[in-house]
Amino acid sequence: AAGMAAPTMEERKACWGARDEFWQCLDSHGDDAAKHIFSLFKQVKHFDKRRDFLKYKKKLETEGYRPPEAAGKS
Repeated sequence: AAGMAAPTMEERKACWGARDEFWQCLDSHGDDAAKHIFSLFKQVKHFDKRRDFLKYKKKLETEGYRPPEAAGKS
């Protein structure tokens, strides 16, 4: 997203470490486990989108609709 700071070296190392642990887990449990985990991940993404929608809907109800400024105006 715009305005987000790049991750620090420590954050990148933590992320890579989590990735390595995840891959080791998949290697030790096989393809069926990987399919199950990715199925769960897709469900989580669905609920993330649902949560964002509900937050947006609540904002509209409390603040009202504010149209974005027209693109290209100066």
